[in-house]
Amino acid sequence: MTAYRPDALVAEDIDAYLAGHAAKSMLRFITCGSVDDGKSTLIGRLLYDSRAVFEDQLAALEADSARVGTQGANIDFALLVDGLSAEREQGITIDVAYRFFATEKRKFIVADTPGHEQYTRNMVTGASTADCAVILIDARKGVLTQTRRHSYLAHLVGIRQIVLAVNKMDLVGHDRATFQSIVADYTEFAASIGIGAFTAIPLSGLTGANVTEPSADMGWYDGPTLLAHLEAVPVDADRAGQRPFRLPVQWVNRPDLDFRGFAGTIAGGRVLVGDPVRIVPSGRTTTIARILGPDGERTRAIAGEAVTVTLADEVDCSRGDVIAASDDPPAIADQFAATLVWLADQPLTPGRGYWLKLGTQTVNATVQPPRHVVDVNTQAQLSAATLSLNDIGVAEVYCDRPIVFEPYAAGVELGGFILIDRATNATVAAGMIDGALRRAENVHWQSIHVTREAHALQKGQTPRVLWFTGLSGSGKSTIANLVEKKLHALGRHSFMLDGDNIRHGLNRDLDFSESGRIENIRRVGEVARLMADAGLIVLTAFISPFRAERGMVRAMVPPGEFVEIFIDTPLATAEARDVKGLYAKARAGEIADFTGISSPYEAPERPEIHIDTLRETPEAAAERIVEHIFGVWSPDL
Repeated sequence: MTAYRPDALVAEDIDAYLAGHAAKSMLRFITCGSVDDGKSTLIGRLLYDSRAVFEDQLAALEADSARVGTQGANIDFALLVDGLSAEREQGITIDVAYRFFATEKRKFIVADTPGHEQYTRNMVTGASTADCAVILIDARKGVLTQTRRHSYLAHLVGIRQIVLAVNKMDLVGHDRATFQSIVADYTEFAASIGIGAFTAIPLSGLTGANVTEPSADMGWYDGPTLLAHLEAVPVDADRAGQRPFRLPVQWVNRPDLDFRGFAGTIAGGRVLVGDPVRIVPSGRTTTIARILGPDGERTRAIAGEAVTVTLADEVDCSRGDVIAASDDPPAIADQFAATLVWLADQPLTPGRGYWLKLGTQTVNATVQPPRHVVDVNTQAQLSAATLSLNDIGVAEVYCDRPIVFEPYAAGVELGGFILIDRATNATVAAGMIDGALRRAENVHWQSIHVTREAHALQKGQTPRVLWFTGLSGSGKSTIANLVEKKLHALGRHSFMLDGDNIRHGLNRDLDFSESGRIENIRRVGEVARLMADAGLIVLTAFISPFRAERGMVRAMVPPGEFVEIFIDTPLATAEARDVKGLYAKARAGEIADFTGISSPYEAPERPEIHIDTLRETPEAAAERIVEHIFGVWSPDL
């Protein structure tokens, strides 16, 4: 196998070379396996033998190899990939390292993923965009726990091209029986998790045997070298072109009044000018009028290409919508079952609101307690109340509005999503949609003729949700009651939801655990939203200790209608009042998870109204809140 890197190009050949290079297909693959199986060394060998190492890099590599005391070889190829100082010091891979190289036949992006179990989330990150997985096995050790874990994860995220690279064959004397025994063990395991086929290659990353050139020491092996096989592996882009047309709209392009284009990357299929399409979720149909790419106007486009299309009709279409084949559109649902890989140190809190990002769509979502978690070593389904770091589980996900999706098996672009913590913006989970829940398919939104605007107009006011939050004993209910009295005196239509009162009825089945409090606020938020839809000014007085849940309620109502009012009272002052005797019981250990004592209170960071009760009386605070309503919003409130 000859590697490809032109040593010299005359000027007139450069354009032709670049054009030919750009036309090559791209294969993204990962290397994974257990610790010290030789992943980084193998990639370094691929880069070196493909002549993808510049002279200055080679000189630095030789110097680094001498410094770390490489034995048995002049160059430590792993140092080409292990870039972090911690990796070099420990001789392990921690982060995902991406490297690019090319041969005469294809371009490659390879991800070297960590072998340690504690870095499983990094491995999932690398696998999420890969077409192929190279699973390494140390010929001296055979199939290990991490071999099973990474094989399961690779298959889970949709990688169907698996290479079993039995490495370090030089350390077992290039023994054929050892190789065949490992392949037999892996075949049995692979079948148990649904891997129907894989390619097994005996090799040595250190010596280069069967990496880019056949090995004379393993004449009994007549299969391809690793590089030859990677050059021939089908890529997802080829399969994506065979799927129905899908264009998630990323941006509506309006440079002037005469042009309205919809930009995005084609997730599946192909499209021609004149093709009939359907806008999902609205269901409106039209045809493609024009297709514009980076090189100008064209008549067709295929999966993987970034384009802007214009439509023949003026239909409503915006970011998050999907332009799809008219006769084969994707599904729509707001409830579905999904497999989640938990990536955060903080465990899943069932019922808590997270941002769900799928393609160009972002919605508010909650996750129910897992149906089960998977033991990747035995494939056993275990019961669990939550998901912790590196756990893989199946759970139901509820969105606040329908999203456009496909099962993950049908397409990664509309089947894979991430969950984002609303408070920190950290990605906490990667998810793969299994399918819509049956009840979601049978429940539809009923069209209502008397709109929320009509309700508000009838009452002569703009609906609002006034959300009072603060510690127990801070004065939330007292101030909220005074505000409602003033609104009532002004002839406004309002209703107050109080935390204690709600616990006597609607939420009497909930406890005061973190998950119980989250569900308490979710239900109250839904009730407040319905009352606002009826045109009312809703006042709610709840401790609501978590920012994420207050943000969840804010997202339920139209922008500007949610008013967060922070009743700011120091803990010592609230505890001194202790009108209900709750603080005393909490201090005595009689009440668990009590806010301010054994459970945290997350103060609002940017409330619309901040009431300092040490400086302002309840009457003055109520007056200021009403003045805020009239002064900041419309005087017809």
